[in-house]
Amino acid sequence: MAYGFLDIAATASVKEAQRENGSADYWSGFHGERTFDRFTENEAAFIAARDSFYMATVSESGWPYVQHRGGPPGFIRMLDDKTLAVADYRGNRQYITVGNVAAGGRASLILMDYANRRRLKIFAHVEVKTLADNPELAAAVATPGYKAKPERVLLFHLDAFDWNCPQHITPRFTEAEIDAALAPVRDRLAQLEAENKALREELATRASAPAVAGEGDHPAKQGGGGGA
Repeated sequence: MAYGFLDIAATASVKEAQRENGSADYWSGFHGERTFDRFTENEAAFIAARDSFYMATVSESGWPYVQHRGGPPGFIRMLDDKTLAVADYRGNRQYITVGNVAAGGRASLILMDYANRRRLKIFAHVEVKTLADNPELAAAVATPGYKAKPERVLLFHLDAFDWNCPQHITPRFTEAEIDAALAPVRDRLAQLEAENKALREELATRASAPAVAGEGDHPAKQGGGGGA
């Protein structure tokens, strides 16, 4: 059956490596359906929540280059079930990825969700679009309030994607994720502090109240001498 991502990745040398390491029969005998050449609602939700991704390209000299791309959550826009678009913000101005894309037109992406130990990998053909010549596309990837300067739009045309297993992914959490996780703890602490304050005030009120004479000190109860 189809396995879109491996159909691209499993070159002759990859298949030989699989044979040498004892996994060739497993993959050659795969009977599932993993064409994965169109994004579903599951991928759409995952992609919309990301604030970064890793992008690999290959230079004309054959060297691979991996770059981290980031922005506010949701900066990766899904235009349709086969197309992603991102604003390419100004960085160190080396333009290695832009040059590699111009020469080769292909990229591999990895999108990480460290908190939930999930990762999505993507093979795509890439187009570079200018902002001035594509105002509607520029508007589609714009993020109001984000201060970084966009220089161009990158369009990713999906060839295949695949989900990786969670092995060896160390959970990491963003400030926002930690803040959300601690919200119930902060609420409980606030409740306990309020209760503690009320108890201290009650104790202080009792301590400052005038003392009431005890029953054993009442004059009528005090013993008087009577002689014979």
